[in-house]
Amino acid sequence: MKQTLEQAVAAAVQELFGIDTTVELSRPDEQFGDYATNIALQLAGQVGKNPREIGEELATSIRERLADTVNEVTVAGPGFLNIRLTDRALAATARVEPMQPLAGKRIVIEYSDPNPLKPLHAGHLYTTLVGDTIARLIERAGAETIRINYGGDVGLHVGKSMWGIIERLGGALPEKLAEVPESERPAWLGACYVAGTSAYEDDEAAKATIIDLNKRVYQLHTDSDHSSPFAQIYWTVRQWSYDYFKTLYDQLQIVPFARFIPESEVTPLGVRTVQEQLARGVYKKSDGAVVFDGEALGLHTRVFINSHGVPTYEAKDVGLSLTKWNDYHFDESIIITANEQEQYMQVVIASITQFAPEPAERTKHLTHGVVKMQGGVKMSSRKGNTVTALDILDAARAAGAETGTNPSEDTILAAVKYAFVRNRIGGDIVYDPKESIALEGNSGPYLQYAYARARSILVRAAGDGQPDSSQAHDTDDALVAGALQDDERSLLWKITEYPEIVAKATNELMPHHICTYLYELAQRFNQFYEHNRVIGSGDREAVRLQLVAYYADTLKNGLDLLGIAAADRL
Repeated sequence: MKQTLEQAVAAAVQELFGIDTTVELSRPDEQFGDYATNIALQLAGQVGKNPREIGEELATSIRERLADTVNEVTVAGPGFLNIRLTDRALAATARVEPMQPLAGKRIVIEYSDPNPLKPLHAGHLYTTLVGDTIARLIERAGAETIRINYGGDVGLHVGKSMWGIIERLGGALPEKLAEVPESERPAWLGACYVAGTSAYEDDEAAKATIIDLNKRVYQLHTDSDHSSPFAQIYWTVRQWSYDYFKTLYDQLQIVPFARFIPESEVTPLGVRTVQEQLARGVYKKSDGAVVFDGEALGLHTRVFINSHGVPTYEAKDVGLSLTKWNDYHFDESIIITANEQEQYMQVVIASITQFAPEPAERTKHLTHGVVKMQGGVKMSSRKGNTVTALDILDAARAAGAETGTNPSEDTILAAVKYAFVRNRIGGDIVYDPKESIALEGNSGPYLQYAYARARSILVRAAGDGQPDSSQAHDTDDALVAGALQDDERSLLWKITEYPEIVAKATNELMPHHICTYLYELAQRFNQFYEHNRVIGSGDREAVRLQLVAYYADTLKNGLDLLGIAAADRL
């Protein structure tokens, strides 16, 4: 409907003033109408008329063009056009599925990105859940969506972890790994990483050993012999991490990744490319290292191959970017990381632009803030005070137990997912377990309850049978046979906003818009239900039941986008 109105207004502009223009309608406050535009103000300079005069001419034309669709068109203020649809036209928009503007596009989205040999912390949980929601939005918009997970199975952090593991085992003794219970493996590896990091920072001899271990890990990926004790330890604990990641992803009920790309896979291509581009002047030598000088571009200089000849994260990201491009030839590549990597990625992408501009220009980097527990400190895996993904989930379970509601795992997941996704991407996130699990207020469980409540109304109205909302969608006779009452129309108006909210969330890659809308929709329904009987409302019952069905379907659709289960009963 919105697109139809925009085209009609644009046609009126062309007919009246001979100007080709693109018209964008917005949603005004409900009291003013269903849609609004400031096109009259935009045209004033070109047409040489008062905006209100232009608005009145356009209003007359729109009324004539859309007599069966538009109930009234008014001019407000200095020249704003407010358009109110007929009840029938408004009802028709409630059945419209969100458009698929990305149909035919191939979009690669990379998120989660935990490093093996370290626990998956709260920041990884955040980008996992938000990334999953963004990927769902992109997929709903019609794009071929390729979910990528990238992790550092090589690098200095692995050298630190291996140092800590060997120290804890009392030597390169792979047989002793069997003594670590499976449930304790993530925490055990985390403790080894902390020990290795402390040693690297405080002990020069240990630092030298860790640098050597780092090199040995790289060599493992080119050696055919995996039988040495060191190799057995590395490959075993690496698999521990992958098993743990998979278990957690299954528990989180996210859409499976199409591919997990380890750093070891892309490192050779990254190193080879940096060396080739060094010869062409893109990179340069500096104190024995290979760097990209970003100062000329208003950025900073970063090392891509260090003075020991070991590739850094930067070189690996060059290899990752080219691997994605070579394998998928994407229309867009989206990467989600913490804010602290923003300038880092700017330098990496700027360097790639010098020799592979197409994939670089098609890459979009989204960043998020720090994740903290309510009353907690900033996490730091190096210091050992990491808030892990499991800590977040356990905190939600504990908060649920305190309430005595004994929430299901679906409700626990709804609490955590919604608490993370409802925040605008970019800012810090303070997770409050009690607030997230509450059945009142702006929470995932509240929306689950709102959906179950709506379904219970439909079930009661259907008697012994289950209501089939698809049948209600086949006919609108009950909804539009007569004029809607004010409260009925107000609820319908809010329901019809949904496709535009989905489009906005997709265009901006900001899924918090979905959360805000669903909460507002549930509040609007509560206001409606408080003042209007549904079952037993006489000649209004059919209309109101259909509104309840539309409302329930919209809630479920939105919760599905957030990866939250919508059950008929809680």
